[in-house]
Amino acid sequence: MNIRRKLPLGPLMIDIAGLALSDLERGRLCHPLIGGLILFGRNFESPQQLEDLTAEVHALRSPALPIAIDHEGGRVQRCRTGFTRLPAMRRLGELWDQQPVVALLAARRIGYVLAAELRACGVDLSFTPVLDLDWGRSSVIGDRSFHGDPLAVIQLAGALIEGLHSAGMAACGKHFPGHGWVEADSHVDLPVDERRLDELAPDIEPYRQLKLDAVMPAHVIYRLVDARPAGFSRFWLDMLRAELHFAGVIFSDDLSMAGAGFAGGIIERCTASWEAGCDLLLVCNSPDAVGELLANWQPLLDPARAKRVEHLSLSAPPLDWKCLQQDANYLDGVAAATRLLA
Repeated sequence: MNIRRKLPLGPLMIDIAGLALSDLERGRLCHPLIGGLILFGRNFESPQQLEDLTAEVHALRSPALPIAIDHEGGRVQRCRTGFTRLPAMRRLGELWDQQPVVALLAARRIGYVLAAELRACGVDLSFTPVLDLDWGRSSVIGDRSFHGDPLAVIQLAGALIEGLHSAGMAACGKHFPGHGWVEADSHVDLPVDERRLDELAPDIEPYRQLKLDAVMPAHVIYRLVDARPAGFSRFWLDMLRAELHFAGVIFSDDLSMAGAGFAGGIIERCTASWEAGCDLLLVCNSPDAVGELLANWQPLLDPARAKRVEHLSLSAPPLDWKCLQQDANYLDGVAAATRLLA
């Protein structure tokens, strides 16, 4: 019989190569520095395969590693075969412009479907909702944004979050304090936002108003505010904690992205992000970097941060796939998503 290894959650969230765990990956996921797993499209083949994979990961240690994924809808939907096709969030914004009450109901129902399907397969968290305003400038954000009006974003994202919560999933707002103004893509570049702090107020407002369980800062430099990208900045992360009274988990964005190169090599990037106040650091698509970190990085661990991360996945048991097909909330959500895609 397998016995879970009791081990506090560490500061790193890493990925795996394929549809099942290798021996190397099992060993890495049991390392004290690891605190979570992020999945990508390459890790998904079917709902049953995903359920088997997540069950094995959750059985490795106690508390179980939280399993996360980028599953927003539209072009960012990692799980497709057997899953409901979800619309880009802009479709909800367009509906809001015509029928705001209908749009809010649709957002709530779609949030429920998004979370219920993932949780039925053992995924704990999707990095959603995107709270970036659509300024008409950023192609990497584009139709991932609900709207250009902060009120619409707050209302629609709030409804989506209600749907996530009703299915037992936490909500992670991104990319604080706002990625919608800059044109560069932080996956391949380091964007610089030239606005003053007061000009950033509309972008920050959703973080001020919404009940979020987690936040992911942007790999963007707001040059007139601080010289460091938000995820490496004590100014921005202290604002989250002190001014916006955010008590949840702060995720770094992927520290393998070009936008994180500001800090140096992978050890320097993780050290800077950890010392700035991020609770869980993503290192994706870079197994050699993960190996370097596990061999050489020696951060001062923080039990309070580990507890924050642990609470992300504490919720009631999910409905399984069979039960979902009889669930009125789920069926209403599938219908709402289908209408928006028509």
